[in-house]
Order: sequence, then structure tokens, then C-alpha cells
Amino acid sequence: MKYHTITNQLFIRNRAKFASKMMSNSLAVFNSNDVFTTGADSSLPFHQQRDIFYLSGADQEETILLIFPDAIEIRHREILFIRETNAHIAIWEGSKLTKEMATEVSGIKTVYWLSEFDRIFQSLMSEVQTIYFNTNEHYRQTVEIETREDRFIKKVKGKFSAHSYARSFPIMECLRGVKESEEIALIQKACDITEKGFRRVLNYVKPGVMEYEIEAEYAHEFLSNRSRGFAYTPIIGSGFNACVLHYIENNQQCLDGDMLLMDVGAEYANYSSDMTRTIPVNGRFSERQRAVYNAVFRVKSEATKMLTPGTDWAQYHIEVGKLMTSELLGLGLIDKVDVQNEDPKWPAYKKYFMHGTSHHMGLDTHDYGALKTSMKANMVFTVEPGIYIPNENMGIRLEDDVVINDSGAPFNLMRNIPIDIEEIEDLMNN
Repeated sequence: MKYHTITNQLFIRNRAKFASKMMSNSLAVFNSNDVFTTGADSSLPFHQQRDIFYLSGADQEETILLIFPDAIEIRHREILFIRETNAHIAIWEGSKLTKEMATEVSGIKTVYWLSEFDRIFQSLMSEVQTIYFNTNEHYRQTVEIETREDRFIKKVKGKFSAHSYARSFPIMECLRGVKESEEIALIQKACDITEKGFRRVLNYVKPGVMEYEIEAEYAHEFLSNRSRGFAYTPIIGSGFNACVLHYIENNQQCLDGDMLLMDVGAEYANYSSDMTRTIPVNGRFSERQRAVYNAVFRVKSEATKMLTPGTDWAQYHIEVGKLMTSELLGLGLIDKVDVQNEDPKWPAYKKYFMHGTSHHMGLDTHDYGALKTSMKANMVFTVEPGIYIPNENMGIRLEDDVVINDSGAPFNLMRNIPIDIEEIEDLMNN
């Protein structure tokens, strides 16, 4: 792994929190992600399943975590199963975790080779009433393939049909939404790497440059700072492309007079950052570009202030919609009649700002976290309003990642990333 070692105290605390919410005589199992093939003998880079990483820190394929707080034998209350390494694997793939290394990483004292899983699991099931399965119930999930977890669930249900079953997701959603201090520090590191990428790009962008060349500049800076790369597929959209919310082709030329929207973020130690900045390709904002940019900036600033403990998710977006409505009226993009006649389900402002303002951030760019209960301290959210005007070939979005505080204003993890018009123009023209 490129990243520095993470203290296993984080994972020890995370497991303790999860175990405290389990039913009595229950056992929870977490599987790693599959390694996906691209065809022939090639495979995609491995990305660990986030829940098993959150609970163990084990960043290796074919790992299984078992949590059983009521196990008769104390040594079986936490078990990590890892792939057995050998000289052949070490030569062809590189070294893998030893049992001692797995304990050091996770804080789990009992580590077995994966080949022993079926025997030990079979034995423990005689003590268990309920099995927690780690189903993917994220509100944005779009899984079209059978996962390693799916296959495990199918196998267990077929073999142990008399047992009861429960879902890990409600517990994980609650836990992962509120960050530990170590997690916030890792997200801050990812944001700091993103800042380096953005500052590099400010000195690079000029009329005639290709969007993919800008993407390459970010990739260079991210990889040079121990990041695996982008936390998500980057959006580098100039001109009209900025009006396509998930534009990822990044294959057009940036033209003089265009605005350039860049929605990018580095990952670090599996934690994400998520930044959007919009800059003028030629280094100078026109009067119209400045007006729209400032409108977005004002909405972002006021929306950020609302992210406090106790804030209701749905009401928050209603209030942000009111802010955006006012700004769009000021820009002449909508009028009072549009507002008076708007459909409550799709307000007038949605014509120019059609997406949400904030989402949870963490191990996933769109992280787990409760949305139907009030916001809590140490939740990390994006704030990302935008105005998209296709007939002007202009889309402007601004986005920072912020931590909700117990009291006072949220803490902006991207506070050092340039966003003021004057600073951007100065840096682009130096």
C-alpha cells in the first residue's frame, strides 16, 4: 500500500462499536471484494470492501472478518481469516500479510488461514442464534453482478437454514456516518493532496489545452503524494461539457472564453476527498462569469453554515433551494412568475440546479450515513451547489468537504484550496 500505516486503535474501536449493537448470541461476517478480471489473465486493481476495511484495516483480497462477542472461547470473539502466503505467491504477486502482520494491522489476536474458515465457522455455528449478513443497501447502490458477499450469503442460508438472519447495514450506516478523529485526519490528508493537484493545474490551464491533459496533471500530483489516484472518475468539463453533471469523457479542447469545471478528488488510505472548482480557461472571469460564480459561492457559503448538529436533511435542502431561487432571480434566469407557478415537487430553481447540495463523505465518496435522522457532530459532508446554463455554454459548481462541529461553524477540510476569484486569477496569471 502506498499510504502510511494507520493505528490499529481505530479499527479496535470500530469493532467495539459494532459489537455493542449486535444482538446476543449473534455472529457477523464481512467478506472482501472480488478481484475482477478484464479478460485473459489481466485483472482490475483490487479495492477492498469498505466495511471490512473500516472494521479491520485489512487491505488484502480474500480476507474474511468474523465478529462474535458471545463466543464461548474468548479467542473466537474476533477472528481474521487471511490468504495463506508462500514463496511462489511472493515471487509472482509480492508479499502478503503474515498472521503477525495481520494482528499488527487490525489489532485482532486470532488470525487463521482462509483454508480453515469452513471448519471453524461450522464449529461456531453451534453457539450462534443469529447471523449478520453484510448486504449492500446504500441508497445509491447499483450492483449488477453477484459479489463475494452474495455468494457467501447464499451458501450459508442453504447450509444453516434453521438460524436467524440480520443485516449489518443499519449498524454500519449509523457508525460510518460519524467519523473518528483518525478518519477525519485521513480525509484531511486526501483533501491536502487534492489541493496540491489543483494548484498544479492553475499553473497549467490555458486556451488550447485538452481536458485529458488536465486530468493527467492531477493524476501526476496525486500519485506523487502516496495516493492511489482519483477517489472517483474525474469530471473535467469545459464549456458546454460543464453542464453535463457526470461528464467523464474528458476529451475536448478547452477554448478561450470557456469556463472549466473540475470535479476531482484524491483518495488516501481508501478515504475520499471530493472537490469541485470552476475556473476561466483564459485566466480571467468575464462580467457574466463573475456574476454567476459569485451567486454559487454565496449559496455555498450560506448552505455550509446550516450544517450543524440537529439539522434535518430534507429541510436543509429546502432552505438551500430558497437561497438558490433568490440568486437565480437576481441573475435573471427565472422570474417571479416562474416561482409562483412552480411545481412543489420540482421547484423553478431546479431548471438550473438539479442535483442535491450535500452528501456524506468518507471511505466512499458517497459514504454511508443516516439521512432520515438529524445531523450529528463529526459527520463529514460535501457542500456543492451549482448553476448550469446550457444556452450560455456555462456550468459552475463549487464544492468543499466539511466536518460538523459540536458547536460553532463547520470545519472546512478544503479551507486552503483557492476559491476566491481574485486568488484564482492571480495564481493563473503568475
